Amino acid sequence: MSMGDRLRQLRLERHLSQEEVARQVGITRSAYSHYEINNRHPVYETLIKLAHYFNVSLDYIIGGAGAKRPEHPSEPQEHKILELFKSMDQEQRQQSIGLLLGIVEGDRKKPVRSVAKSK
Repeated sequence: MSMGDRLRQLRLERHLSQEEVARQVGITRSAYSHYEINNRHPVYETLIKLAHYFNVSLDYIIGGAGAKRPEHPSEPQEHKILELFKSMDQEQRQQSIGLLLGIVEGDRKKPVRSVAKSK
């Protein structure tokens, strides 16, 4: 798969037009169209903007190598959660995971009971 194919796939997965992507990264629709059909390649600064916009790694856009998603947190909240999680002991981590699962599943008390039973 070419870089243009990957850019097109990322755009279509998000149901975006070429115009929307181009506006968000500060280029013309025509320039972005040329990237998708492999007539031109973006400059480094535009590649970085595209990677950030699509929340993928530069490696993925350029050559399809590596992870599609970057391995580092992209949002400040994700970074804070990761730092807090790293500072916890094993029991606190288990409880936190249980609570988060409960929030996602819509039942905050269920994970607390299941963690308490595992003691």
